[in-house]
Amino acid sequence: MLRWAVTFLIIALIAALFGFGGIAGASAGIAQILFFVFIALFAISLVARGLSGPSS
Repeated sequence: MLRWAVTFLIIALIAALFGFGGIAGASAGIAQILFFVFIALFAISLVARGLSGPSS
């Protein structure tokens, strides 16, 4: 589950670079939406990891 959280974080950071850096141009709005979607998924993954307890 932590691997998914890190994956979502990396994708969110890439989306932020394109969305907020002006590189993407016309697709900046889509990149900003994806950024917030993946940040939310990252947070949900962290919460799910915390609620599942320690794994062996």
